[in-house]
Amino acid sequence: MSSVKEVTLLRTHIGSALRQARISQGRTLRDVAKGARVSLGYLSEVERGQKEASSELLNAICQALDLSLLTVMSEVTIALRTTEAPSLSVVEAAA
Repeated sequence: MSSVKEVTLLRTHIGSALRQARISQGRTLRDVAKGARVSLGYLSEVERGQKEASSELLNAICQALDLSLLTVMSEVTIALRTTEAPSLSVVEAAA
């Protein structure tokens, strides 16, 4: 029986990093959406990993959060390494 590993989409990691940054700054969705000039609903969907933001919109959201795109992508890379790390399994040798 083969096991299929569930892969988390990149947009989910990006959204999580953006949400974490916003919450750690004590800011509301409305405040960040206004600063990024995107709708509140759109920003919410990006944070929940339901929408994949273009590079331009992602950069606008990062600027509204006073973060560099590099900072966000570095956090995403760390998250990917953690969740996508290969798992090893022990195989018994035939007798």
